[in-house]
Formats: sequence, structure tokens, C-alpha cells
Amino acid sequence: MKTTAITLACALLAHVHAAPPDAFFDALHRVETSGRHGPILGDGGRALGPLQIHRNYWRDSGVPGRYEDCADLAYSKRVVTAYLKKYAPKAWAAGDVATLARTHNGGPAGARKAATQGYAGKVLRALGG
Repeated sequence: MKTTAITLACALLAHVHAAPPDAFFDALHRVETSGRHGPILGDGGRALGPLQIHRNYWRDSGVPGRYEDCADLAYSKRVVTAYLKKYAPKAWAAGDVATLARTHNGGPAGARKAATQGYAGKVLRALGG
């Protein structure tokens, strides 16, 4: 009985701390900028870097640094992680990449916007799914 309780607790803890696969960020990178690096500007100059982060998105993430740091892929991944954990915690915990992609693309309510469905499909195809 004690072993079962410990096993169950470990399984629940693992689920709470689950995250999307690393390939999720690779797929975002391919969809956003075809895998390019650096200070790439998009959305008419309103998005920056390999993951095309807007200033308000960066600000909402709460990640310390400067907006210009979004030109760096590793920094951008930290920003996206913080943002998605804040606005889509259940999807993050479940590794629900479609919901995460829609939130990344459409903001806090992005998963409910019809306009983000096509973007999610692109990310899923880039994941091979």
C-alpha cells in the first residue's frame, strides 16, 4: 500500500511538471522564421527574433532583461515558456502543443480564437504530427 501511494504521488508530480516536448520550440522556430537566428523583425516591425515575440508578450512574460534580448533564441525560449506557463498552465502541464501554439500566436485568449487554428496546424505539421 505504501509503495502504491508513493508511485501515485510520483506520477502526479511528474504530470504537474510535464512540459511540451523540446521539439515544440523547434517547430515554433521553423514556423515563425524558418529556423533563422538573430534580430529578425516581423509583423511590420512589431515582432522580434527567432520566435517573433511582440513587446507586450515579452513584457507579460515577466522575464528579466531587455526586449532586444528576444533576438537570442535561448532568451526567447525562456520568454515563451514563462508566457505560456502564465496564460496556458493546463496546456503546458499536459504538453498540449496545439493550445500552446494558439496561445503563442493569439495571446492569452488565443486558444479560443478561430484565427489561430491554422497556425496551430502549421506547428503540428512542423512537429510531424
